[in-house]
Amino acid sequence: MEDRGNKTIICSVFFLDIVEYSKKSVSGQISQKERFNAFLSNAIRDVPVNDRIILDTGDGAAISFLGDVEDALRAALRMRKSLQSADGLIDPPLLVRMGVNLGPVRLVKDINGQPNIVGDGINVAQRVMGFADPGQILVSRSYFDAASRLSQEYTGMFLYCGARTDKHVREHEVYEIGSSGDLTGTQTAKRYKPRTKFADQMHNVVLILRGHWKTLLVWSDKKAAFLMEKFKLASNQKKAMYVGAALLPLVLLAVVIKVAHKSDTPTKVSAKAAQSGVGAASAVAQTNILAASAPVAASAVSVASQQTDKSKKTPVQAAATTGLLLFSIKPWGDVYLDGKMVDASPPLTKLKVKPGKHVVEIKNTTFPSHTQSIKIKAGQKLRIKYTFVN
Repeated sequence: MEDRGNKTIICSVFFLDIVEYSKKSVSGQISQKERFNAFLSNAIRDVPVNDRIILDTGDGAAISFLGDVEDALRAALRMRKSLQSADGLIDPPLLVRMGVNLGPVRLVKDINGQPNIVGDGINVAQRVMGFADPGQILVSRSYFDAASRLSQEYTGMFLYCGARTDKHVREHEVYEIGSSGDLTGTQTAKRYKPRTKFADQMHNVVLILRGHWKTLLVWSDKKAAFLMEKFKLASNQKKAMYVGAALLPLVLLAVVIKVAHKSDTPTKVSAKAAQSGVGAASAVAQTNILAASAPVAASAVSVASQQTDKSKKTPVQAAATTGLLLFSIKPWGDVYLDGKMVDASPPLTKLKVKPGKHVVEIKNTTFPSHTQSIKIKAGQKLRIKYTFVN
């Protein structure tokens, strides 16, 4: 890396971030970041130190691979596998979005004299990542063009997702990384339908409006003040017309809701009343009364539906389908459940497991490992304490 100097090069960039990281408490952020760092270190363990540059972005990381193009693909797949293995075993779950790009970057020195990267290559990687869902890996067209030509197996791993437009109104063609043979060409076409030209145009309009949001707010305030002044100066007859025009959409909406609700629960009319015609007249009168008091009826229906939903919930929630292991390990240890590593402790304190028999193994690089067989029931809490000693 030192021989490259301050030059612009083409390399693959792997960008990751933790979903809703900023909404978590400080302790929650520390816990998730430590687990994230452990998974990421495992994902890039085979890449030589001189062939990678790691940037900590706070809520994630960006890694530039200066050597093999395949390094980014292997790291992304290994990271996803670790996340999937831990899914459902740790609460709260670690949700990560991932994006890969192949593009130009410039190697520079940061304020501490450490190697750093800047340029379009890392910017596009971040934007491609922004299009991904939690647990999903998306790659840019440039990375797909390079990686898909390395082998036939790699070609089958990429699923075309269509074009996406970022906040700078720049279009990116993106592909999802699946596994070989995940979807056939027909299934892929059904799952991923490119957006229409009209949808792209509307998306661009939304992005432009976002950029002028403050201007729109000022305009709306001025327009509201103008309408209020005009309303004050209007005659009583015009004021009534304005109020009626404003309330009309709400009344129509309430009527539609009531009609839809009535179609689901039809009014019962007795056979005797139906024969005499009283039942029909009563039903018509009831419909007219409901239409006249539609806003009140709609409100009552909304409250009644909420009370019905609440009544379905019993004071005691449905029986738990998992058990909970509570750990207390000193000074620290890696926890393995049925032969699979789930996390390191600290920060691991609790772990959701399926009911039944399990084998818990706690490893420490300094002391011999500890193995323990457990049996846990649904809804049961089981505390495991262990201290490594000489």
